[in-house]
Amino acid sequence: MVQYMEFGPELVTGNELIDSQHKELIGKINDLLKACESGDGKRKALKTLDYLEEYTHFHFGQEEALQESIGYPGLKEHKAKHEEFVGQIKELFEMLEEQEGPTDAFVEQVNKNVIDWFTNHIQGFDRSVAEYKNLRNNPELL
Repeated sequence: MVQYMEFGPELVTGNELIDSQHKELIGKINDLLKACESGDGKRKALKTLDYLEEYTHFHFGQEEALQESIGYPGLKEHKAKHEEFVGQIKELFEMLEEQEGPTDAFVEQVNKNVIDWFTNHIQGFDRSVAEYKNLRNNPELL
């Protein structure tokens, strides 16, 4: 079953740029799932996955630059998590290229390796960056 992703209050980091990029990524994830569900086939799914990979690299670069600019102590671990996600996308490419089109197993992997990972990453890692930045900018909160 296709599980679409929604940008809700639980995914808000408080950083407008990062939140708008997360909305864009969620839209692309949903586009990928729609391509799988509608039977648009392998070509459209590959094209959407390709865009998702490109945008992910762009977004992660922006996040990491923000973390560097505020001296975020968890940058190295955060980068490692980003690399893990890029690996997940590569695995999806391989899976899709080996098959005639997006299968139920492929959609299941998108749900597990993209939606679940991305949701957990935003709620954990990205929110901790936002909290760190907020505390650095407002030392009276400490």
